[in-house]
Amino acid sequence: MKIICIGRNYLDHTIELNNKVPKEPLFFLKPQTSIQPKNHPFFVPDFSNHIEYEVEIVIRINKLGKHIEEKFAHRYFNEIGLGIDFTARDIQNECKKNGLPWEKAKSFDGSAKISSKFINKSIIDIFNLNFSLKKNNLTVQKGNSCDMIFNYDKIISYVSKFCTLKIGDLIFTGTPAGVGKVNAGDILEGYIFDEKVLKVSIK
Repeated sequence: MKIICIGRNYLDHTIELNNKVPKEPLFFLKPQTSIQPKNHPFFVPDFSNHIEYEVEIVIRINKLGKHIEEKFAHRYFNEIGLGIDFTARDIQNECKKNGLPWEKAKSFDGSAKISSKFINKSIIDIFNLNFSLKKNNLTVQKGNSCDMIFNYDKIISYVSKFCTLKIGDLIFTGTPAGVGKVNAGDILEGYIFDEKVLKVSIK
């Protein structure tokens, strides 16, 4: 199982980090070891002074596929959830400044929090899906899937040109504006519409 993360997929977030708007999906991978154990807190690693949260819609692949045509991509997932892509922003910025890969800022152990619940896509409007993140009971991120630069089908089709998608693979579909730093003692809670599907404490 692998985790595929789409970067710069919301215009407002792309602008807030002063990045260029991509012409095609930008993706990177997280290893399975990045997944937080269930009900486990996120421990701020000692190698970074600036860890940020990024809440994202997550789709779970349910069918083996390679070179998937966009018109058939909807057949390759039937559940949707949330995730937090924890990012060592200080390390990422240093890597970007030096023209280096920045996997170590994104792929470290525990850097992927997955929602405790996934929702069948047949019972919600996945193309007009409101989601949000609260930090210490204050809403810090709000997004809607309709604002994605690249929608689910485009993402699946594009990624499958390069990587075979396998059952159980997770795709993080990008984060809206409002990313920010976490500190020990914070509580993060993720919502799909008004339903809380994710909670993690920061240690």
